[in-house]
Amino acid sequence: MDKIILQAHTRTIVGKKVKALRAAGKLPAVLYGHDLKPQSLELDEHDFGKIFDDAGQNTILDLKIEGGKDYNVLVHQIDRDSVHDIIQHVDFYRVKMDEEIRTNVPLHFIGESTAVFQDGGSLLTNLEELEIETLPAHLPANIEVDISVLDDFEKTITVADVAAPDQVKILNDPEELIAKVEPPRSDEELAELDSEIIEEIPTEAQEGETAEGEGEDEGGKDAGKGDTDSKE
Repeated sequence: MDKIILQAHTRTIVGKKVKALRAAGKLPAVLYGHDLKPQSLELDEHDFGKIFDDAGQNTILDLKIEGGKDYNVLVHQIDRDSVHDIIQHVDFYRVKMDEEIRTNVPLHFIGESTAVFQDGGSLLTNLEELEIETLPAHLPANIEVDISVLDDFEKTITVADVAAPDQVKILNDPEELIAKVEPPRSDEELAELDSEIIEEIPTEAQEGETAEGEGEDEGGKDAGKGDTDSKE
């Protein structure tokens, strides 16, 4: 597989002034890792967005710094604007191709569960990613989990059931649950649930009426006492 090349420039603008950088279509970034002194960089926002959409977060990138060195890197962290979901900053982590790395890889659920589409169950997923250890060259974009094995409500998929890609070690507890199918509620359970909801309403209303009545009694007693005092 050909390396994905990402061009970068050394960045001198820092702090609050990076707003002007973003306004010019540039994306602030930082590079660190393996005793490398952190370097402030800037990228073309459009170019990075396209590469990140295609490659994702678990692809080794060939980061070329103009006037500097080339580095094999992973996207370590993305900061986004909470309102517009626009990438605001990128952290790159330098990797050595001959040293194993630990990282999280997303799970990709494939197939169909008959317990869901035939028996009306609900698919429940306990994990969305797995922690792995591997050489950078063997880092998978995701790990597939086939849910077609969930053909009844008793079966589950645990970490032990997942086949790790070649030269990839999964670090999660083998007994940790990944997915199962929960059966639909029975008519009796639904009726009981409705009954509980209906019973709660008059109880709350009755408590409100009681509180109001107590307030009136106290008010009446206080008012009567006040009248007596005034007459005296």
